[in-house]
Amino acid sequence: MKTTREKTLRRAQRVRAKLRKVAEGKPRLSVARSHKNISAQIIDDEKGLTVAAASTLEKDLREQLKATSDVAAAQKIGELIAERAKQAGVEDVVFDRGGYMFHGRVKALADAAREGGLKF
Repeated sequence: MKTTREKTLRRAQRVRAKLRKVAEGKPRLSVARSHKNISAQIIDDEKGLTVAAASTLEKDLREQLKATSDVAAAQKIGELIAERAKQAGVEDVVFDRGGYMFHGRVKALADAAREGGLKF
């Protein structure tokens, strides 16, 4: 029997395999979620580089947020990653939910990133 961690990793690999087929050279917006925090990275897989990143672990952001694990924090991370992506010259990305269901904090982050100007 597979552990929960193994199932999660397998689900994430399945999502990323599908993304590779449709990416067409676009960087991917990858989301990592835990019970206490949420973070996002824009990764250029062809070069193997992280173009932009944002996380609730950043000190200045933690001071602004009421809590680091709610929908409001995810929205703030979405806005911040969109802003940093624009500074890096990235507009089109593919969204990598990484095995998480597309609702709650993950959906809030995606919607805020879209409103911030990212296209996916």
